[in-house]
Amino acid sequence: MTGHSTAGHDLLDGKVVVVTAAAGTGIGSATARRCLEEGARVVISDHHERRLAETLEALKADHDGQVAAVPCDVTNEDQVQALLASAAEAFGRIDVMINNAGLGGTRSVVDMTDDEWSRVLDVTLNGTFRCTRAALKRMVAQGGGGVVVNNASVVGWRAQRGQAHYAAAKAGVMAFTRCAAMDVAEHGIRVNAVAPSLAAHPFLAKVTSEELLTELAAQEAFGRAAQPWEVANVMVFLASDYASYMTGEVVSVSSQHP
Repeated sequence: MTGHSTAGHDLLDGKVVVVTAAAGTGIGSATARRCLEEGARVVISDHHERRLAETLEALKADHDGQVAAVPCDVTNEDQVQALLASAAEAFGRIDVMINNAGLGGTRSVVDMTDDEWSRVLDVTLNGTFRCTRAALKRMVAQGGGGVVVNNASVVGWRAQRGQAHYAAAKAGVMAFTRCAAMDVAEHGIRVNAVAPSLAAHPFLAKVTSEELLTELAAQEAFGRAAQPWEVANVMVFLASDYASYMTGEVVSVSSQHP
C-alpha cells in the first residue's frame, strides 16, 4: 500500500502546527503533509538542514504560504526555544506541537555504552520534554487551549531484543505524556501520544536488518508495516477537535496483538 486515500476535511482549519523530525519521507513529513491537507499552517523542523530544505520545497509545491521550516536539534535547549519563537513569529501563535523526533538503533545491553544509552534518551525522551515544555508555556501564555501529540512506540510496552535504550525512552514518553496531561488540564490543553508498531520508511531500513523487518512485518495482522501516512492520520485525529475529550492517552497504531 502506497500513497494515501484519505481526503482532507479541514480538521485543523486555522491551526498552527509545529512538527519535529519532519525532513525526509518518514512519519514526520507525512504528518506535516496531512496537517496541511487538513487546513493547518505548519512549521517543520529537523536537525538535517539539507533534507529539511528539500522537504519544505516538496510541501510548498502544493501548500505555498502555509508552511515554513526551522532547523532544530531537540537536544539543544536554545534551538528548541528558537524553533517555537520562529513558529509563533511566522504564524502568530502555536496550537499544536507534534513531537516526532526520536533516535533508535540495535544494541544488546551487554555491549551498550553509556554514550549510546544517553544519546537515544536525550533525543527521544529529553527532546520530547524540551519541546513539550516550550510549547506548553506558550499555549498557557496564549490563554490556554492547544494540543501536544507525542510519538511513542509499542516497544514502550513490549520486549524486543536489542532495544533496551529505545524502549526505555519510549516508555518514558508514554509516562511523560500521561503526567504532562494532568499538569495542563486546567488550561484546556490536551497531551496525547501514538504508539506505532512498525512503520515503513527508509531510515528504519538503515538501522534495522532486512531479516528483522521481515520478521516484524509477518507478526502484524495485515502482514505488512504501516505506511507513514497511516500513523499520521491518527496524529491528526488526536490534534483535532474530534479528540476533544482525550488527554493523557497513548493510542496504539498497530495491527499486532500482545
